[in-house]
Amino acid sequence: MTIRLLPPTLVNRIAAGEVVERPAAAVKELVENAIDAGAAHVEVHLREGGRALIAVVDDGGGMRREELALAVERHATSKLPGDDLLELRWLGFRGEALPSIGAVSRLTIVSRPRGADAAWQIAVEGGAKSAPAPAAHPPGTRVEVRDLFYATPARLKFLKGERAEQMACVDAVERLAMAHPHVAFRVLADGDRRLLDLPAAPGDLFAARLARLAAILGRDFGANAVPVSAERDGIRLSGYAGVPTFHRATSQHQYLFVNGRPVRDKLLYGAVRGAYQDFLARDRHPVVALFLDLPPSDVDVNVHPAKAEVRFRDAGLVRGLIVGALKHALAEAGHRASTTVAEAALGAFRPGAAPPAGGFSSSVPRGLAEAAATYFAAPRMPGAPALPGLAAPSAPAASAPDAPPGDYPLGVARAQLHETYIVAQTKDGVVIVDQHAAHERLVYERVKAMLADGGVARQGLLLPEVVELEQAAVERLAARAPELAELGLELERFGAGAVVVRAVPALLGETDAAGLVRDLADELAELGDAPALGERLADVCSTIACHGSIRAGRRLLPDEMNALLRQMEATPHSGQCNHGRPTYVELKLADIERLFGRR
Repeated sequence: MTIRLLPPTLVNRIAAGEVVERPAAAVKELVENAIDAGAAHVEVHLREGGRALIAVVDDGGGMRREELALAVERHATSKLPGDDLLELRWLGFRGEALPSIGAVSRLTIVSRPRGADAAWQIAVEGGAKSAPAPAAHPPGTRVEVRDLFYATPARLKFLKGERAEQMACVDAVERLAMAHPHVAFRVLADGDRRLLDLPAAPGDLFAARLARLAAILGRDFGANAVPVSAERDGIRLSGYAGVPTFHRATSQHQYLFVNGRPVRDKLLYGAVRGAYQDFLARDRHPVVALFLDLPPSDVDVNVHPAKAEVRFRDAGLVRGLIVGALKHALAEAGHRASTTVAEAALGAFRPGAAPPAGGFSSSVPRGLAEAAATYFAAPRMPGAPALPGLAAPSAPAASAPDAPPGDYPLGVARAQLHETYIVAQTKDGVVIVDQHAAHERLVYERVKAMLADGGVARQGLLLPEVVELEQAAVERLAARAPELAELGLELERFGAGAVVVRAVPALLGETDAAGLVRDLADELAELGDAPALGERLADVCSTIACHGSIRAGRRLLPDEMNALLRQMEATPHSGQCNHGRPTYVELKLADIERLFGRR
């Protein structure tokens, strides 16, 4: 078989398959060109999900006649003035988008530079170019893509339905709109049906970003997001992260940007997952929008023609910055829980109830936090004062103290329902606390703090307890015995099919040692052959915390309930349990009054 050169038209169509695999890819490339041209308004028109028509209109700098002719040639660009790939400061730079689109469609470009007397037009059909001709058009550029993939009909067979392709186009515009909040975007379908209408966001960049994110992700995100800001070695991270109880079933609501470019990078997604691993169940995902700004020479965006993947010069530094900044931002949120939890509760009472106001955001005074941490001492540590009722069976509940609820964000306990839920009165509403979930988070945070200080204190059993297990479980536990000892659990083999427990974490107090060991054996089975428990410490600590927390069905005294509330206010992340479920629900008085028709 003789080797030959392929015709240029066929070469262009093959290359187009890397850049334009569906209508959304064409929309992305054209909108990026508009942003690079300095547009303040970008409008996208779609017909049949982008198959029949994609039109992108902008008020950017425009192109002169000679530039228009070059724009549809391969590898012609205005965005590399120094021919330096290490100094990329534009979204586009490869010079492939327009010729690739023109190779597989009927492409028309009309453009007029600012201050020019006339506009010029050029057409490309299946790779065949016409000469530029005069046209009428206001300053800016209009790019029309008709009959996408008509020249490569095989690609049409792999496109999804009209609605799916249409939504993918909208998603591409939304991602660019998040990174450029001072630019107005509009997407219209089949004439004048508005799919997206985003006016330019006012204010400085940080405020404009939040306004734009709330407009795209919904006001719930604006009410349940915490600011993220950090800088290290010339790399700056900013953006917003949803509180852990504001989560989703997939990771598609995680938006990551590098130097204003939306990317889908495994390193960045992994960093987000690592930062939230203490707070979410494995099948739940946080909602975040993070913007990474760093010198262009420290990141390679020339990895793939679609420019969705990047490579960092110092990947470890970037990952550490993201994980640290997110953990710090979540800690600053304190005990705050998602406002959507209360909205869901009200919706269960009456569909259509008005959404509540934002969640707690006030910080706890330092003196109050220290006092609460000292007061709430159960499960007790050796030598620490015991909180009445948690070291011994509770007495019948007495009436709640007459304390002013306005002094505390989580209010004052007024009752306990079904020996499971604490009802507290706040200044302007009611808080309902799941006592087991809340205490589980508190114990979990104490386990982590002790481990960071050199290990969890242990308490020897007067009579060591023998736990019978299947042989595989015994092997797993024995292999991890030194690491479990750092967590306060001392055990060793005891013949065939059993282990003997000699000490348990002291903060658990009286606990079911056999149940704890069995649960840990199951947990280790799920973790598999991880080199060290430190890599999955959150899972093991969570199991220990569950055994050390107040169980549902335990009757608490008023002092105990209030101590739990005060410790929640003083403990970061106490708004959700170790599995991402809320530990409390707040119902505003105004919403309760609406339920009864008082408003």
